[in-house]
Amino acid sequence: MRLKLKNTPEQIELVKAMGSKDVSVSREASEAFAAFLGPVIQQVINQASTSGAIYQDASYDEDDHPSFPLDLYYDQPAGYISTWSQSIAGGLPVSQDVAATQELKIATYNIDSAVSVSRKYARKGRLDVVSKAVERMAQEVLVKQDRNAWAVVLKALGEGSTNSLSHLIAQPDSPADGTGFRVADLNAMMTRMRRINASFAGGTPDSAFSEGLTDLFVSPEIVEDIRAFAYQPMNTRGVPDSSESTAVPLPDSVRSEIYNNAGTSEIYGVNITEILELGVSKKYNVLFDQFDSSIFGAGSRTSANTEIVVGVDGSKGSFIRAIAQNSDTGSSFNAIPDDQYSARHDKVGFYGSLEEGRVCVDARAIVGLYVKQS
Repeated sequence: MRLKLKNTPEQIELVKAMGSKDVSVSREASEAFAAFLGPVIQQVINQASTSGAIYQDASYDEDDHPSFPLDLYYDQPAGYISTWSQSIAGGLPVSQDVAATQELKIATYNIDSAVSVSRKYARKGRLDVVSKAVERMAQEVLVKQDRNAWAVVLKALGEGSTNSLSHLIAQPDSPADGTGFRVADLNAMMTRMRRINASFAGGTPDSAFSEGLTDLFVSPEIVEDIRAFAYQPMNTRGVPDSSESTAVPLPDSVRSEIYNNAGTSEIYGVNITEILELGVSKKYNVLFDQFDSSIFGAGSRTSANTEIVVGVDGSKGSFIRAIAQNSDTGSSFNAIPDDQYSARHDKVGFYGSLEEGRVCVDARAIVGLYVKQS
């Protein structure tokens, strides 16, 4: 991300006042800048977050204890159901069995960051230096926030099971290692999503209950495989011989669209989101291996040669982000001047934090596929 303060006389004057040797002037200017800083960082992290398409925000007042009624998701015959959440930032998400008619209490935690710059840069009106400090604060909060969000997602995926069906599946037809992601794989994920979203009676649910697979989160290597749809054969069934299984491509219109756009943002109506933390030996792949080593540990699959593809049904709203909101400002990110520096430090700093909690109330909204790359 890149943040840049507007180079206006008012902004320069405010930044210079922050570096003033007069403590009262510096303090007043720092408080004014902090009031402006909070909403800006809040907007940036909301837009840049990779988990924003998965979670729905549920605001609550500061110093309150957020809760969520589970009967909005489950009927009474559901009995006890599993939810996933974590109680501290960076902690291990755990599953909790609760009654479907119970009100779920959501554990929240603080995510914070602090930055500082030398007062000499402020006195010179160096907006570029101050902008970089603000950018650094937003980045630190974003990294912590996304890690906590994806931890809950991956834990729910690894442990999720509905009607004796695991939410994580292998590639159909057992292709050779390194075959990559195929249309058949996406098709299988869509089918598994449908199967685990049966009604409470085990039948076909109302269409408003679930739209099926809506979003796919993949690594750059999987996106590379999707770009290859433009020139690679896609059928997996050979008639009358197996040699025909490498002969039939996608329709010309689909291949042309992928070729002309150097890829595609959706296929079969499923949105495709590329994130660098997924992929062989990457951050979220290794994290998932720690959560569910039984999957990667089966046979010769490891986090060093196998990656996961994450599919989400965004229509269910099953992933909730409880976020505290300041009753005075309406902002969820609060920034204040950092008062730890004395006059001899000759620094001006800011401290910012937000309070949130992440929870999965219905694991039927997520499916996964593991792809062995080598």
